[in-house]
Amino acid sequence: MSEQIPENSGTRQLKQLLAAWKTAVSGTNHPQPPAYEGADIAITRLTEKTGEVIPGACFVARVRETSDGHPYIGKAVELGATMILAQRPLADLNLTLPDNIVYLQVADTAETTAWLAAAWEDFPSRHLVMIGVTGTDGKTTTSSIIHHVLKSAGLQVGLLSTIKAIIGDKEEPLALHVTTPEAPVVQHQLRRMVEAGMTHCILESTSHGLAQHRVSAVDFDIAVVTNISHEHLDYHGSPENYFAAKARLFHYLNLDDWALSTKNESKKRVRKTAVLNADDKSYPKLLEIGAPCQVSYGLVKPANVTADDIAYTKNQTWFELHFSEPLGLAYGQPQSPKMEFAVPGYSYLLGEFNLYNTLAAVSVARVLDISPEAIQEALKNIFNVKGRMERVTGWHDFIVVIDFAHTPNSLKNAIDTGRKMVKENKGRVITVFGSAGKRDVEKRRLMPEISARYADLTILTAEDPRTESLDDILETMAAGCLSKGGVEGETFWRIPDRGQAIYFALSIAQEKDIVMVCGKGHEQSMCFGTTEYPWDERQALHAALKALHAGEPMPDLGLPTGSEWQSGKVAE
Repeated sequence: MSEQIPENSGTRQLKQLLAAWKTAVSGTNHPQPPAYEGADIAITRLTEKTGEVIPGACFVARVRETSDGHPYIGKAVELGATMILAQRPLADLNLTLPDNIVYLQVADTAETTAWLAAAWEDFPSRHLVMIGVTGTDGKTTTSSIIHHVLKSAGLQVGLLSTIKAIIGDKEEPLALHVTTPEAPVVQHQLRRMVEAGMTHCILESTSHGLAQHRVSAVDFDIAVVTNISHEHLDYHGSPENYFAAKARLFHYLNLDDWALSTKNESKKRVRKTAVLNADDKSYPKLLEIGAPCQVSYGLVKPANVTADDIAYTKNQTWFELHFSEPLGLAYGQPQSPKMEFAVPGYSYLLGEFNLYNTLAAVSVARVLDISPEAIQEALKNIFNVKGRMERVTGWHDFIVVIDFAHTPNSLKNAIDTGRKMVKENKGRVITVFGSAGKRDVEKRRLMPEISARYADLTILTAEDPRTESLDDILETMAAGCLSKGGVEGETFWRIPDRGQAIYFALSIAQEKDIVMVCGKGHEQSMCFGTTEYPWDERQALHAALKALHAGEPMPDLGLPTGSEWQSGKVAE
C-alpha cells in the first residue's frame, strides 16, 4: 500500500494556520511561524508530490539529498496549486507565477510543513501522551510490545509504526517500505486517534523521519532508544550525523512546554522521560542530553530495569524481571527509598535482542505507573511481531524463521538467537539474505562477513536491488564471505532469485537445523529497477516447503530473476 496524503476535510485558511502555529508556540523556544503579510487564501491540501496536487493545494518544494522540488513548481501550478512553499528565491528559478499564486519562502520547507500540518489538525499530540521510539534495530518490535502492554493494562492507546497504524481495534497498513510517514500523514493519524478517544500513542521514529522533520511539531513525553549501530550512512553520510538524527528525539524532551493547554489528564501529570539502553554505546551521549527524567534498562550494566535467570528455548524466553524503584518519577511521585523487587516472567518473543526490546517496553510501562503484575500478565500473551523472528510451521523437522534483520547488528543478533535455539541439538544455522540497492554500500560487505563468521551456511540473494546491478551487489557480498574464510559452493552460495534461494536453503537443511530468512520481514514488495513486484516472505516459504515436500521444483514467484535460474544463467 502506497503512502497517500490524507484527505483532509474542508479547507484551511493560510493566515488561520499561521496564527494557530503562533499561538501554540508563543513565548517558547519552539520554531516560530514565518512572517507573512500577503493575501489570505484557502488551502485544500499540503503535498510535495505533483501527482497529489488538486485545485487549491499548497505545493511543497522539498529539498532532499537526491532531489529538489523547485523544478516542479510550474507543473504544480498547472495542476491547480495556489500556494508554493519553497526554500529558494523565486527570482533564482527563472519562473513567472500568476498574481493569484502565493509564494512563501522559508528556511526549511520540511519543518514548516510539519508545523502547518500540525496546525491543520489542531495540534493533536497535545492531547496524547506521546511515546517516541527510535534506534537502529528493534523499533517496530519495541513499539508493538509497548502497545500491547499498555493496551492490556487498560489504556486507550494508538500505534503509528513504520508498517501500520492502530487506532482502537482498527489496524491499517502503511507504505510498502519501512519509513516514518510524512508529517501530514503523521498529524492526520494523531488527529484520528484523539477523535477516537485515545489517550496514549506510540510513534515509531526513524532516523529519516527525525532528520526530515516528519515528527517535528509532535509534543513527545517519553523518548525510547533501542540501540544505535551501523545503518543509513548512504543518507546521513557519517555515524556522527546518524547519531545526531536519532538524538533529535531526546532533544525534543528539553524544549519548553507548549503554550496550548491539554485536555489529557495523564499528559498533565507525565514528566518528560528518556528511556535509554544502558548496554548500548549510545548511552553516555544520550545521557548527556539530560532529559528531565531518565530511566535505564539493560542486562550487563546496572540499570533501573533488568533481567536475570534467563533461559532461551526454541519457543520461549524465560527470565526474571527486576525493577529498581522509584520509576514512577515521571508522574511526579515523591522520592522514596530505593528498593528492588522481581517478577518472574516469560515471553514468546525469541532471543536476547527481543529481551532488550521487552525491557525497553517494560521501562515505559513502569514510567507510566503500570503495575508489575499487569506487566507480567501482558507478557504472557504477546507473540512474535510479523516478520520479526517469526516461526514458519509445516511438515519439516528443522526450524524456519523470518526476520527483518537488514543491518549488521541485527543480523548478528538474529544468528546468535538461532544458535541458541539449536545449540542443545547441535544443529546448524543457515541464513538467507541480500543487501538493498541504492542504500548503505558498506553493509554489503559487513553482513556477509558476519554470516560467514557466525552462521554455518550462507545463501546470498536479492533484496530490493532497485536500479543497481544485482550481480554487482552479490559480487561484493561474496567478497565479504570470502574474506572471512567462506568457500563458495561449500559454505556460501549466491542465488539471485530469492524464491530459489529460499528453496535451496530448505533443501540443504537437516533435522535440528534452523533456516533464517532475513531482510524482508513484513514487507510486501521487492523493487527491481523502479518497479515494485509483489513479494511476501511467508507465501514464498510456504510455496518452497510445499514444492520440496512434493519433490517438485520451486515455482516461479514472479520476480524478474526467476527466468534466469531456469535458463541456467545462475551459478551452479
